[in-house]
Amino acid sequence: MAIYHLEAKVISRGAGRSAVAASAYLSCSNILNDYDGVRHDYTRKKGLVWQEVFLPKFAPTEWKDRGILWNAVEENEKTRDSRLAREFVLALLVELTKDQWKELLIDFIQNNFVRDGMCADVAIHDPDPPGHNPHFHIMVTVRPLDANGRWQYKTEKEYLCVRNGEERGFTAAEFKTAKIAGWEKQYQYKVGKKKMYTTPSAAEAQGYERVNKYPKSTKFGRQNPISERWDSEEQLIEWRKAWAEVTNRYLQQYGHGARIDHRSHADRGLDGQPTIHEGVVAQTLERRGIISERCEINRQIKVDNTLLRELKATVNKLMQAVKNTVPAVAEAMEKLRGNMIIFKYQLLHIGNGKHSMEQSLNLYREDMAEYMVLADKTKEKFKEKKTALMEKKGTPVIHVLKHRDLAKRIAELTEDLEELRSEKDVLFQQIQFPEDATADSFRKIIRTLESELKKLEKSEARYTEELNNALKEYTKLQEQAAEFDPAKLYEARLAIRSGHERNSIQRVQEAYGDKYNLLMMFDSRREVGALLNEEVEARSLRERLRQKQQRRQKTDQQRKPNHHEQER
Repeated sequence: MAIYHLEAKVISRGAGRSAVAASAYLSCSNILNDYDGVRHDYTRKKGLVWQEVFLPKFAPTEWKDRGILWNAVEENEKTRDSRLAREFVLALLVELTKDQWKELLIDFIQNNFVRDGMCADVAIHDPDPPGHNPHFHIMVTVRPLDANGRWQYKTEKEYLCVRNGEERGFTAAEFKTAKIAGWEKQYQYKVGKKKMYTTPSAAEAQGYERVNKYPKSTKFGRQNPISERWDSEEQLIEWRKAWAEVTNRYLQQYGHGARIDHRSHADRGLDGQPTIHEGVVAQTLERRGIISERCEINRQIKVDNTLLRELKATVNKLMQAVKNTVPAVAEAMEKLRGNMIIFKYQLLHIGNGKHSMEQSLNLYREDMAEYMVLADKTKEKFKEKKTALMEKKGTPVIHVLKHRDLAKRIAELTEDLEELRSEKDVLFQQIQFPEDATADSFRKIIRTLESELKKLEKSEARYTEELNNALKEYTKLQEQAAEFDPAKLYEARLAIRSGHERNSIQRVQEAYGDKYNLLMMFDSRREVGALLNEEVEARSLRERLRQKQQRRQKTDQQRKPNHHEQER
């Protein structure tokens, strides 16, 4: 099933991650992190299908080695909370082959990241069992490169300067020109018991004492315009849109009818409300093509109110008022036949719902089992990480080797936890569940499906009983009509049949609205015909008419005088 899933996150030291560790993890390789001396070895990790590094034209060629690339990133970032890389986790489509995956990814990466000046480290993962959850990771650099292959700044210091009471921000390079034009930096000075920012010339005139040497500046500095664009919400939307477009293009190119959409359900106009409040659980089921309990209740209310009670009352009145004439019996039989078509449609509708629910129960139980495995692994890894962090914190600094081993283990557990979180997000995307779903959410879904399955079984029993009652009444009418000429009765019934069928179809359409199924109505009419042995009845009637005609012809021939009698 084609699903849309694109998860974007930032790899930063502040979150306890390292670009080298993340790259080693996604590529199942062995890389030494020069920044902290920790070696990250994931060569035993399984599920790697393909990996590659893509560089823009002005990046150093040696960066094709991911170890050199990400160590260059780590070396250039100095602070403890530096943002090192941006990571994307995207679900791949099982409709495409592995070679088609590569072709699709190269197209997407080259046109959306590399062409824009980013270095991209890419890997396809298809963990056990193969084809169950194929996805790929993209790590891209967050700091732009200049034309000489050197890192540009992410942000520059921006000094807030004043001139004639006006305040404006300037970078160090801009201030050289601004200073000539009369702009001055502001510093913090003591003014009595208070502190305030003012210019050196104003402070000197008043005899204020400067507090420190740091000029007033904006809180975060001035961001590089390229970095600012990469970090924007608008750019993320563009990347999400581009992934949907390129994927749909390849699906069409390779002859698949499935399509994905990056837009939310609200943006696509899929948030309509039914007769009663459905809630997120019911809407989730309906989006998967499953007849949800609340939505089925809505449809069942309409059907029961407009069909079942009305039809039962009609049958009772009909049987009491029927007269022993051909037109009256024909009318009664065709009305019963029309009711049976409606009952049969209901039974087919309920049967489809039961089949969907039984399949969905099996799917949800599988999803539940997979989720519990992920939850158990996550809990175990988190506990291990917490223990390792506490042990590292309690280890004296002089034990360098132990510190390094613990740091390596913590980095491994961090990457494992990130992978498990991504797997959980993909699982929830497949079943269109909110990301904060829990085991209780799964259990509630399963209980809901089991409950509505029982309700549909009760509805099925009720409609089966009504169909059987109608069939008994129809049989009584057949017995009552035994004294009539079968041909006349059949002709009388055929004359009014189309009108009764149209009435039945109209009732079902009004009850079901846009859920009405033309093919199901065709099957209902066909099955009622088989139930009433209409084909056998028509064939028998044709045979009777043929025999009657033959007898009439034989009688006419016997009555006709022969040639010799005419001559005499």
